[in-house]
Amino acid sequence: MVRLTNNKLFRSLIYTLLIFTIIYLIHLTGFIFKPVGLLIAAIAVPIIGAGVLYYITNPLVSLLERYKVPRIVGILIVFVLIILFAYLSIYFIIPPVQEQFALLVDNMPKMIASFEELIDIWQNRNEFLPSGVEDTIQNVLNNLDSYIEHIMGSLFSFIGSLFSFVFSIVLIPFFLFFMLKDGHKLVPFITSFFSESKAQNIERLFTNISRTLASFIQGQFLVSFCVGIMLLIGYLSVGLNYALMLALFGLFMNLIPFIGPWISAIPAVIIGFFQDPMIGLWTAVIMIVAQQIESNFISPNVMGKVLKLHPLTVITIILAAGAMAGFVGFLLAVPTYAVAKTIITHFYELYTNNLPAGKKTIL
Repeated sequence: MVRLTNNKLFRSLIYTLLIFTIIYLIHLTGFIFKPVGLLIAAIAVPIIGAGVLYYITNPLVSLLERYKVPRIVGILIVFVLIILFAYLSIYFIIPPVQEQFALLVDNMPKMIASFEELIDIWQNRNEFLPSGVEDTIQNVLNNLDSYIEHIMGSLFSFIGSLFSFVFSIVLIPFFLFFMLKDGHKLVPFITSFFSESKAQNIERLFTNISRTLASFIQGQFLVSFCVGIMLLIGYLSVGLNYALMLALFGLFMNLIPFIGPWISAIPAVIIGFFQDPMIGLWTAVIMIVAQQIESNFISPNVMGKVLKLHPLTVITIILAAGAMAGFVGFLLAVPTYAVAKTIITHFYELYTNNLPAGKKTIL
């Protein structure tokens, strides 16, 4: 029995069994954790939003602090810059975007009519098409109004959810202020309860997690900004209608790695083809070129060296998270995976470093 318990494979199986047992017990006692889940859901938006802004603005606060600017003054400077950015966005960006969106909504019936005419022309010359394809096209045409009604209903539902989301956003500045002011005190406070050796390990773990999150958040925002600028320049150069609105949509969708950029390409290419087939073709070319520049030059230098995530792994976890949690899953999948990977790597290295020499493997 002693030999069996010393076997690392046996211990790994026991640990796995214990983990699944704990998960099963948590599932059985879910009613106990439900209030905690509701509380976390209520404060999730301001905490996540403030956390994102923290990793974007904290480098500037730290830079000002290195130049002998008191931290509280640096925080106030950052808030002034955020307010200035919000004001400039509302004054210069929001009005033309609203105008372009209203124009797109007004032109939507014409685009739908053009689409129906295109299908009619195609149907009149489709002797070679299989009957199944004809039935599918006819079904789409027959249910086109219901599809549009469903989309508009989803849009109004989204707007309703947006109002509650905006209420949570109001709390973000308060969370952000205290994160910038006292965030650097959190790790020393936690490690003060542990011995020196354990405190060092915990501090190293939190440092690695913070570095991972900072790399992803700062890098993803920088990459998205660069892609948005490239798309705007490209759309304007080919004369695409609603260029600013579509470029901003591409910027925000690029926050979802790998999948988001291609989702943003769909409306841009469709609008381009309705405007002029050549413009639609050039729009597709612009999207492909922008994504190639982003994936081959910008992202590897901004995030790849720190995160070290394989593209296939990223796509897999994004699809899985999206299926389970929808749009929120798309946004949080990669940083959650990156943090989990950092934690597992830390404890694996800690475990292997404590093994006798010549036995630096788990199994």
